[in-house]
Amino acid sequence: MSHKAGFVSIIGKPNAGKSTLMNALVGEKMSIVTPKAQTTRHRIIGIVNEPDYQIVFSDTPGVIKPAYTLQESMMSSVQGSLIDADVILLVTDINEKYDESDVIEKLRKTESPVAVLINKIDKSTEEEVKSKIAHWQQTLNPSAIFAISALHGHNITAVMQFILENLPEHPPYYEKDALTDRNERFFVSEIIREKVFKLYEKEIPYSTEVIVTAFKEEATITRISAEIIVERDSQKNILIGKAGSMIKKVGTYAREDIEDFLQTKVFLELFVKVIPDWRKKDSYLKRFGYE
Repeated sequence: MSHKAGFVSIIGKPNAGKSTLMNALVGEKMSIVTPKAQTTRHRIIGIVNEPDYQIVFSDTPGVIKPAYTLQESMMSSVQGSLIDADVILLVTDINEKYDESDVIEKLRKTESPVAVLINKIDKSTEEEVKSKIAHWQQTLNPSAIFAISALHGHNITAVMQFILENLPEHPPYYEKDALTDRNERFFVSEIIREKVFKLYEKEIPYSTEVIVTAFKEEATITRISAEIIVERDSQKNILIGKAGSMIKKVGTYAREDIEDFLQTKVFLELFVKVIPDWRKKDSYLKRFGYE
């Protein structure tokens, strides 16, 4: 029996639904999902294994014009995912108001098959869907166009079928029981960061980074310490909240999800640390795992 294996990159503008799609395709929660744009900062890999194929999905940060060093790193991970992609899925929001010329420009240079996924069709009419399909046919002339709802799983099977048809014959790239190339610490820090995105407004979520500083597995409990990094003292005060009320909330919600993820009881300690302008400093970005 021949075996297929390949890399599938999910790209698009911020908040188009890439992470929701990735989670739907992989069948596990791999990427954090919030209503705010630019939630995904790293290229996150999710692996689907079956006896005769292995699909390695990459969820990438939303394509933007970078304003500081962290965003430059995010955009270089998008570029990297396009270079080794066997199949590219361009996710676009049916109600997209962004100028998508920068995404289109990136795709013009690829020889890999591209499918345009018009997402969030549950929030639109049939006329809007038809008009969007015509727009993409004319603008990009991709290998395929799918109208989908990643949130409700609509048309996901058809997308999987397209991927399998375009996947090359190749032995598996990862062990057949692997779900991702990331470790547990990475997902724990992402869960905490997701809670920050959901609980705080304005600049706070974008100024924070989460670093797991201790991860100790014991017989009946896993003890985790993490630092939430911010850029200014004023952000630290907001993050902690009056008498520590906000940071307690972050800790409670994060601990529940981490226990669910690790399938064990968790003791979680959170600390807030100020590192001025960390998003613009190469040394810190490197230390925090950015390219």
